[in-house]
Amino acid sequence: MSSNNTSATKPVNTQKLVLLALLTAIVVVLQFLGAFIRFGPFSITLVLMPIVVGSALTGVYAGGWLGLVFGFAVLMSGDAAAFMAINAFGAIVIVLAKGALAGLAAGSAYRLLARKSRTVAAIVSAAVCPIVNTGIFIIGCYVFFLDTINEWGAGAGFENAAAYIFLGMIGLNFIFEFALNIVLSPVIVRLIQFGQDRRTS
Repeated sequence: MSSNNTSATKPVNTQKLVLLALLTAIVVVLQFLGAFIRFGPFSITLVLMPIVVGSALTGVYAGGWLGLVFGFAVLMSGDAAAFMAINAFGAIVIVLAKGALAGLAAGSAYRLLARKSRTVAAIVSAAVCPIVNTGIFIIGCYVFFLDTINEWGAGAGFENAAAYIFLGMIGLNFIFEFALNIVLSPVIVRLIQFGQDRRTS
């Protein structure tokens, strides 16, 4: 009995590993491509969609893994160089934490809602991912870089750190990332449904 169960689960686990490896590569490639697209001082994050798809198809922890890979790719691409030059430890913590937690949150949101509606689950997951990613970034800026943010903001003509963070640093980026994920939600839904249908067929 146990041998039959083991043989039945091996293909599923293999499919998950192959999909996770593919999405890991996509996350890295998209991050390096996105490094060339900028609204303001930081590049656009294009990797949130594969993180959402991966967390839905391969599990919550897989979403965390993809988010962590996203963080490492950000560090390797030089997109966090300005922060690394000031406080390398703080920059690494922020970049890795925001990616991993965004993936975990996206996967958790999908898992929580998928039983009622996979469509709703995918849309909510797609919205949660950029919100958590940006939210952790904001928290990290206050914890590790507040003095620097104040200096940057004053130099750019902003009244305080909050105004600079929300209007000068993340404003257009977050709007673009959030809107992109929502617009691509139907694509995300189809990818998830296709992957789940293949696993059950």
